[in-house]
Amino acid sequence: MSAARYDGVDAEELKERSGASAVEILESAGSVLDVVHERAAAGAASGLVVVADRQTAGRGRQGRAWHSPAGAGVYLAALLRPAVRPFSGAIAVRVGLALVEAVEETAAGASPWLKWPNDVMVANRKAAGVLCEARWSGASQGWVAVGVGVNVRGPVPEELKGRAIALAEVAPDATRVALLVALLPRLWRLATLPSALGEEEREAFRGRLWVAPDAEEEPVGVDGDGALLVRAPDGSLDRRVMPA
Repeated sequence: MSAARYDGVDAEELKERSGASAVEILESAGSVLDVVHERAAAGAASGLVVVADRQTAGRGRQGRAWHSPAGAGVYLAALLRPAVRPFSGAIAVRVGLALVEAVEETAAGASPWLKWPNDVMVANRKAAGVLCEARWSGASQGWVAVGVGVNVRGPVPEELKGRAIALAEVAPDATRVALLVALLPRLWRLATLPSALGEEEREAFRGRLWVAPDAEEEPVGVDGDGALLVRAPDGSLDRRVMPA
């Protein structure tokens, strides 16, 4: 357990408040996802969370870099060892929903929406994202590392201001610790769920679904494994699988 503190809170307090099995606080990391994979491979228990004040090689989906300056955002990775092997799309949607709920709870006025599969949009700009990386050995259970990046305080780089936002712009009282404490218990519950999304989860996604103002297609929801359903011009539904 690190001796570092996170906005004045130590690892033991974060562990108690979040229900984590263990908490590691780092002043800096290349990628918190890589740290969690290392800990998992060494036998760490489900429920471990690693948070860093900054990342030097934070990453998002499809190899994109995640801007991770010190003090600006939440950069966390959580270790889950699910009871059953989840569909990759289902767990990504579940984490996205958990993150939207946590933002709603801790950033009054943010009015977050969920862009499939799991980007959180505020005022039509991206405020947070999720990256889930699973490790399996054939059919044997391994683990899922859940990476979450939230731009809490900013500042947003000038070149990103048209498509990114910090929660503090619309919710000045939002804090990193409050967001962590609201999010992590929601993540731990995901390890006990079935492989496929249930109807209640799919309905929750539909109710949070963000659609770009200039969208030419009509996304209408997701199926049980998290694939996006888009209504075609002839009224049929087109199924879009999650990009790698």
